[in-house]
Amino acid sequence: MATRTDPGLVRGQNEDSVFADAELGLAILADGMGGYQAGEVASSMATELLSSGLARAFKACAAHTADPDTGQLFAERALLEQVTVVNAAIYSAAEGQSRFGGMGTTLVAAVFCDDQMVVAHIGDSRLYRLRGEEFVALTHDHSFLQEQLDCGEISAEEARYSVNRNLVTRAVGVDPEVETEMHWHSVYPGDVYLLCSDGLYDMLDKGEIQNLLERFGANLELAATQLLQLANDNGGDDNISVVVIKVLREFPAAPGRWAKLWSWFK
Repeated sequence: MATRTDPGLVRGQNEDSVFADAELGLAILADGMGGYQAGEVASSMATELLSSGLARAFKACAAHTADPDTGQLFAERALLEQVTVVNAAIYSAAEGQSRFGGMGTTLVAAVFCDDQMVVAHIGDSRLYRLRGEEFVALTHDHSFLQEQLDCGEISAEEARYSVNRNLVTRAVGVDPEVETEMHWHSVYPGDVYLLCSDGLYDMLDKGEIQNLLERFGANLELAATQLLQLANDNGGDDNISVVVIKVLREFPAAPGRWAKLWSWFK
């Protein structure tokens, strides 16, 4: 995993925050919003509280553990629970201090376990996957612009220049409760994943992002640097953040103690 975040060429401060821990199998990206420094506070709270909360949760129970009744992975349950905690903390901070009033943040988080990826998504930060020659977005923006696109009110070309590009319809910390969109995906060796804020995809089209990931996918640090550089070369209108992830090999969950014992008698 490789991370990069940059204020861009226009904004005076960076309100994005990123976290990645390959050993924990966790990547998080948050794009804050609000008044002076409030967005920075919200995004930092999101990445710090979520990463520490999940680390504690996965220490107590392995991420790949499945509920015997529902089959739900513990990673999914933990993500939902910890996002709720984060939302409450940010909302409380905003309510308690006037200088943080109205602050909130987008959030996209991915947990890798047992050859799978569990994704939590709120707002318009995105998660992409490059698999072979196929490059697709695995998240669907929670934004006014996306609603217009879905309803056919505007075209994709018109959307690139819309004044509504930054109006999100869902964010962490803005309301007492937030709805987290959850998905899980099978993961294969060679996959490349990209978490990014809108400061990247507003400056680069999908083909440009794919081209850079294909060219520099063998060197994640260089890939992340090149993505930020091209976004700034194209204008750098907003903060730019990325987490680039490459799956090197399969990572099936180790069998439990009883499963190992039973295998000896098969």
